[in-house]
Amino acid sequence: MTRDPRYDILFEPVRIGPVTARNRFYQVPHCNGMGYRDASALAAMRGMKAEGGWAVVCTEMVEIHHTADVAPYVELRLWSDHDIPMLARVAEKVHEHNSLAGIELCHSGHTANNLWTREVPIAASPMPTASYFHDPVQARGMDRQDIRNLRRAHRKAALRAKQAGFDLVYVYAGHGLGIFQHFLSRATNFRTDEYGGSLENRARLLREVIEDTKDAVGDTCAVPVRIAMSEFIGPAGLEPAEVEDAIAMMAELPDLWDLSLSDWSKDSQTSRFSGEGFQEPYIKGVKKLTTKPVVGVGRYTSPDTMVRVIRQGIMDMIGAARPSIADPYLPNKIRDGRLEDIRECIGCNVCVTHDYTMTPLRCTQNPSMGEEWRRGWHPESIRPKEEDKHILIAGAGPAGLEAARALGQRGFQVTLADKASQAGGRVARESRLPGLAAWARVRDWRLLQLNKLPNVAMYLESEITPETVAELGPDHVLVTTGSEWLRDLTGRHMATPFHPPETCDVLTPDDLMAGLRPRAKDVALYDDDHYYMGGVCAELLARDGHQVTLVTPAAVASAFTKASLEQKAIQSRLLKLGVRVLANHAVVAIGEGHVTLQCAYTGESTPHAAGSVVLVTARRPIDSLWQALAGAGIAASRAGDCYGPGTIAAAVHSGRRFAEEFGSPTLDFLEIPFRREVTALE
Repeated sequence: MTRDPRYDILFEPVRIGPVTARNRFYQVPHCNGMGYRDASALAAMRGMKAEGGWAVVCTEMVEIHHTADVAPYVELRLWSDHDIPMLARVAEKVHEHNSLAGIELCHSGHTANNLWTREVPIAASPMPTASYFHDPVQARGMDRQDIRNLRRAHRKAALRAKQAGFDLVYVYAGHGLGIFQHFLSRATNFRTDEYGGSLENRARLLREVIEDTKDAVGDTCAVPVRIAMSEFIGPAGLEPAEVEDAIAMMAELPDLWDLSLSDWSKDSQTSRFSGEGFQEPYIKGVKKLTTKPVVGVGRYTSPDTMVRVIRQGIMDMIGAARPSIADPYLPNKIRDGRLEDIRECIGCNVCVTHDYTMTPLRCTQNPSMGEEWRRGWHPESIRPKEEDKHILIAGAGPAGLEAARALGQRGFQVTLADKASQAGGRVARESRLPGLAAWARVRDWRLLQLNKLPNVAMYLESEITPETVAELGPDHVLVTTGSEWLRDLTGRHMATPFHPPETCDVLTPDDLMAGLRPRAKDVALYDDDHYYMGGVCAELLARDGHQVTLVTPAAVASAFTKASLEQKAIQSRLLKLGVRVLANHAVVAIGEGHVTLQCAYTGESTPHAAGSVVLVTARRPIDSLWQALAGAGIAASRAGDCYGPGTIAAAVHSGRRFAEEFGSPTLDFLEIPFRREVTALE
């Protein structure tokens, strides 16, 4: 296939100071939960982006000094020359594919708690540190010598970055995480000297560091500036107009302007709360201020939208973090005219959750993400089969679809069956819930790929039993029949089942997704799952006219979604819809017209009136088929929620893992099934 000429503009080279990007695709800096701990895995992941066609591939934030320690988060470090070889490996992997390597140097100011180094944090002005864990730490305000030292540290880090082979060396003033933004913003800069007060003064340090960096490495390295266009706190902080004024003051100084929003939850909004290109209103005025290239983000997956923002002069390069994670080969697929093969980001932010949990990056759409080095997986290819085999897959949910796709790509004969009338399993059901429509891409992309494989046959409305397995005679059966939500109150808070009287109206998310609704108007929804499902179901019922009280043992609704950057948005939406959030309480019993609540702290029990109850607690694998097959001596395996209920990302990964490992010798339980980096001793 050949590229549509409409997209030629996306493949024009772009000059960035002393270097040239081969096209307009720019993987902006993004975190990944690997950092200094998993150097080889990180380098392989960045290299895969370059292989897939991203002309610029950047690191995550890189701490420039031991007073910029953001532990327990696992980012990169460039504290001393000891860190150069590891970073050089990242640059080398990017250069292997003719792409430019960018490094985002960062001092996090009052957002670095220095828990590992035990240094007193430094900040534009004295203040408590900002921390996910509310650490009891305060930062001291920097004096003039501190500012001189910070400039020295940044310059030295820039020189080390150049030595490591990077082509772009960032000055970072974005996301509320960079100290240069803290100086720029009224919200964090209360100084009365030449670095505080007027915009010119507050921008002084940023200007000086840009000049320092250009002087140090600008002969061969481009110097981009990443800046936050808005802090969303009104005139107390940065607003687009003032940021544009600051950019105009330094318009030609850096080699590229990388535009973002602050904080990270605003910059990386989920598809529940924003669509493609959601940042355009905040960044569209910058191009008229500078002749230097401008890059922005907005979860762009449509080539037509990419062309539009270039032609409209909104930006010069298409920035991406999450779309480059979902599909590292997105640029090459546009180049080769394979638009239907683009694995579009669904905007779920599972990738972000694993930075918050300090674990290697993963993706719902792309199960190879983070596994490029650890397991040797590739997003586009997989080793061919060693011998002819016929695999029957029972269940066309996310695990079954991915396993069928990958096994089919390997060349096996695959039969995929599901008793439902449509494929997709939980993805098909959940994507009909409020705000989750984009999640259907998990199903749709895999169905499209399966349609291209003549060795894969799919049968819907076909229930698999041991008898049908015997008739088909496959060499192996993979059971991916999913899981079901429990209705007995067992979950994280309570391990002992409670069985409500049969006369009580008790429903689960499965019931709601099947179209059932509570009989009563007043509903108690008990969320002991703490991810998205409880909040989504509460929103569904509130929009249907029910009076909903969301009860949770956690301190907030959908507590885990703090890690996906959407908890505040979820709770705000629920409150605006009239949902009452009753935190720090568990439902421990259900009776006629009421539930019994128990305080998570005191243990005190109180009744709460509720005509109907919805339980979002825990799930049980639907594995009766696997048990029957195993009992009959038929070779069978499990994957996805049938093996262990988890996220959709976990189910997709499970399906891919089965496909990758099928036909290989079975590892002993004590053997580690992936590679890991082992620290060398000094």
